[in-house]
Amino acid sequence: MKWSYRIARIAGIDVRIHITFLLLPLYFGWVAWQAGGSTEAVRAVLFIFLLFICVLLHEFGHALAGRHYGVPTPDITLLPIGGVARMLAVPDKPKEEFVIAVAGPAVNVVIAAVLAPVLWLTGGLFSGPAGETREILHNLLLVNLGLVVFNMIPAFPMDGGRVFRSLLAMKIRWTKATRIAGRTGQVLAGAFCVGGFLQGNFMLMLIAIFVFNGAQDEIRFANYREDLERQPPPLPPEDWFERRM
Repeated sequence: MKWSYRIARIAGIDVRIHITFLLLPLYFGWVAWQAGGSTEAVRAVLFIFLLFICVLLHEFGHALAGRHYGVPTPDITLLPIGGVARMLAVPDKPKEEFVIAVAGPAVNVVIAAVLAPVLWLTGGLFSGPAGETREILHNLLLVNLGLVVFNMIPAFPMDGGRVFRSLLAMKIRWTKATRIAGRTGQVLAGAFCVGGFLQGNFMLMLIAIFVFNGAQDEIRFANYREDLERQPPPLPPEDWFERRM
């Protein structure tokens, strides 16, 4: 991915950061600074940093599950909209894709499960003594639960779209399953777009475009893969020689 730079290498996987990612802490830091000065700005940037640690762990969940099934992941790139684990192959079996897809959200569930008792023991899960640390942990808990819900929406390129396809592919052809999951995602994208327009929610409209394009890419890849499968096998060398003669 252009304009991305390696910042670490963990478990044999390059961790990269896209230059546009820096806009995120700058924006939220600036907004927080205007609202409450330098202290609020530091808190906002710290929260963004912790949030993307959770996103990175989510992507490592996918990557390590893929490695278990022989699907390599050379790098993970952090973007303003989240993380992308670049896998070099598509799992052969629907069950494998299912496991790889749910591994990411499962990491967020584990993070939330770790944060919940900490908050509970220090005064309450959703209420209790005020404090900067508790507020950050509380927000991280909510964000991780939100990531699980958002990623399990049955639409590409979210994990839920891959889960949906893998379940369909256990009963029908992979290419047909991809088209059904892709079209379902595009219908949801249309609903997001209409809802965003009616509510004046520009971010929801951007998400709708992101989902629609992700689904379209998956459908194109499925069509390409099906075209390759329909091509006749290459001739053996002796048959090729006879044809040439």
